[in-house]
Amino acid sequence: MEGQLPEKSAGLLQEYIIRPLHAFFNTEAIGGILIMASAAMSMVLANSLWAPGYHHLWEISLRIGIGELTIDKTIHHWINDGLMAIFFFLVGLEIKREFLVGELASLRKAALPIAAASGGMIVPAILYTLFNAGGMGQAGWAIPMATDIAFALGALALLGSSVPIALVVFLTALAIADDFGAVLVIALFYAEEIDLFPLVTGSVILLLSYIFNRMGVRKLMVYIILGMILWVAFLKSGVHVTVAGVLLAMTIPANALITGDQFARRIQRLIEKFLGHERAIHPLERTEDQQAIIQEIELSCRRVEAPLQRIEHGLHPWVTYVIMPIFAFANAGVEIPFQAMGNLLGQPVILGIIAGLFLGKQAGIMLFSWLAVRMGWADLPSDVTWRQLYGISVLAGIGFTMSLFISSLAFPDPDLLAQSKIGVLIASLLSGVIGYILLRKYLKNES
Repeated sequence: MEGQLPEKSAGLLQEYIIRPLHAFFNTEAIGGILIMASAAMSMVLANSLWAPGYHHLWEISLRIGIGELTIDKTIHHWINDGLMAIFFFLVGLEIKREFLVGELASLRKAALPIAAASGGMIVPAILYTLFNAGGMGQAGWAIPMATDIAFALGALALLGSSVPIALVVFLTALAIADDFGAVLVIALFYAEEIDLFPLVTGSVILLLSYIFNRMGVRKLMVYIILGMILWVAFLKSGVHVTVAGVLLAMTIPANALITGDQFARRIQRLIEKFLGHERAIHPLERTEDQQAIIQEIELSCRRVEAPLQRIEHGLHPWVTYVIMPIFAFANAGVEIPFQAMGNLLGQPVILGIIAGLFLGKQAGIMLFSWLAVRMGWADLPSDVTWRQLYGISVLAGIGFTMSLFISSLAFPDPDLLAQSKIGVLIASLLSGVIGYILLRKYLKNES
């Protein structure tokens, strides 16, 4: 029938885009709910009788190393500088994949989410600056620029199957482009005093990783060892270690050694050979020929999957279910003086973050998206309406993880840091609840 995809094309679309996207969506959605629970628990503890113990836990010193080659940091720093480097490494892998084969792979497909992400960063930063220019909180201008993909997709998952797949794709691409912008901001504006020798060492490590990539090295342990050295080098350099994670991800091989068709033919031939051999007497035993065939099948499985895919697939559950909830539990806990809440909400930092995340995000995303479509640079997805896009733009105001992380870089002052956390929590809650209500209404009316 006219308008339908050929059977082969539909199969490829299902295998390489829709199925992986559903798996990613479900992982992020469940992870978002887990992060919400971790954040809520930290808030309860920070405002309870156990608050001193909660805060003291993160200040416990933890030393790792041998002799003089040791790194001594608090548990809080290990989480923010260590675990979050792994989180940003995964972000880097996702960015690279999206630019190679995803929604950011071609200029036409990438135009709308990149335009939306640009507006969703520029307008919030301007609104925040209007409240804080020249004040003590001016260093936090980047806090409302970020979108938390796990939280946003978690809220979207609550709407069930009524959400068009194109809307999920748009939000995912927008958030990944947003993450790319946030990484650039961290690298350019939140670096400490630079120490050149460790920075040069880190650059050499990155060059080595790239050379190994070009040489066809596929052993993951090689890149793990280089990554650990790179992390230490950036830790000493003054450039934040999370940038090292993203840069390392860019050097990870993204191409497989054999194609999917070659893999299928090879596996079919090996299975036929396996079945053609005489079977061993005991069910748990294999003949030498059969064992050799099994090992060749395992090798073929490794060759058909690019290291980037293998690492991303392996890291995703750890980051989503372990690292991000731990980060939320360690960073979201802030003591809220409810008696002085009225005065506190008038603080420029809190007002700037709420205005930036809740109002600036939706205004920037919608304005830049409209301009991109109006100028003919991008197309609105066929099964997505402007009202649905507006609901997504409100939902994108959930900043949480990245916003809290940038807050920790921007504000060494504990009072300003506490204010920024309160602002992020309020703005993210507003964006999540109102975005969910709007999308539920629009999806119901237009279904």
